[in-house]
Amino acid sequence: MVSVLLLGSAAGLHAQAAAPPAAAGAHPAPVSPGAPRPQPEPSHTKPPPTAAELQQSAVAQQRAAIRQQAETLGLRLMPLDVAPRTEPAEPPDCAPLEDSLAQPLIDQAAGAESLDPKLLRAVMEQESGFRPCAVSPKGALGLMQLMPQTAAGLGVADPLDPKQNVAAGARYLKQLIEKYRGDLRQALGAYNAGPNTVDQSGGVPGIEETREYVAAILAKAGIQQADTAAAPAKVPPSP
Repeated sequence: MVSVLLLGSAAGLHAQAAAPPAAAGAHPAPVSPGAPRPQPEPSHTKPPPTAAELQQSAVAQQRAAIRQQAETLGLRLMPLDVAPRTEPAEPPDCAPLEDSLAQPLIDQAAGAESLDPKLLRAVMEQESGFRPCAVSPKGALGLMQLMPQTAAGLGVADPLDPKQNVAAGARYLKQLIEKYRGDLRQALGAYNAGPNTVDQSGGVPGIEETREYVAAILAKAGIQQADTAAAPAKVPPSP
């Protein structure tokens, strides 16, 4: 009897080992809780673009916008390099806006905001060197170097358009002067470093770049600067 049982068990095991694979569409056998689950095959989708590729794409779009803007204004652009680089290229430079074009924009924007044109001109010179296509490493744009979110908040459709840029820059500077009750030092410090930084510092922040920025603009505008950082420099009346 024992032999018969052993033979029967062996025959059953042999039948299980030789069982054909499950037909297509059949449900897979349940996996025991302790057994490893099969891993899905890797997907062959395209990997997302790298940071360098995204920046190169942004630079290409920026170049196209600058060329279109330059053609509209009749500006002279420096030649663009077309050879690929191992590192993302900086946006191309352009010639400073001629004074015959820059000064009317300054006078119009300063008059609209009751600002001294010399002050607005000094800010523009310090910010961009009168280059309408200037783009800072942080993304500030145009003659008055408006950050994109600031430009959008001021209703600027094209931050690289000189007329829109200067008008919005003058309006933003006037808002800062009013915010700090005529304290030009703090207003200029906020234009450079941001109002939050000035508010947290209780005055012009102790940032070397910002302090040099404020001093340079006051000097270019011919405005007397106080000896102490706490004393404000008052805005001269607009002629």
